[in-house]
Amino acid sequence: MDDIVYLSLGSNVADRERNLREAIRALEELGQVKAVSCFYETEPVDFVDQAWFLNCAVAMESSLHPERMMAELLRIERERGRERIQKKGPRTIDIDLLMFGERVVDSPDLNIPHTRMHRRRFVLEPLAEIAPEARHPVMKKTVRELLAELPEGQVVRKVRGCE
Repeated sequence: MDDIVYLSLGSNVADRERNLREAIRALEELGQVKAVSCFYETEPVDFVDQAWFLNCAVAMESSLHPERMMAELLRIERERGRERIQKKGPRTIDIDLLMFGERVVDSPDLNIPHTRMHRRRFVLEPLAEIAPEARHPVMKKTVRELLAELPEGQVVRKVRGCE
């Protein structure tokens, strides 16, 4: 049985929009892409001395197990030039696995749901566009509720990609 998987994609190196679009195409190898949010320009978080990001959210159906999905996401990042030189630093593409159906995974290599998604406007705003009623399996709140609870702060503005 296929699970609904929610992903957050971001890029702040080179042609950010092209990087996102190529990664979305690559995701089609892993299942059926059901929805893609608009693209949002977002200021960096944690390591702020870098270019702004272009972010989006993706909903897809997949029959892969979470660990296999994560391995495939890392492969897609590598194939698109992702180098892990500096933690939270610039990147051609970053793909975060946010939620995987109702599954909860807590292992040294993988945490589902993503441990910081509920504190990240750059994640929740695009995700709320495509899955406002998706429910966080641990916090038991919808994406819309999590977004409403965020304090003001990080700049996230819709720029393009709404086709």
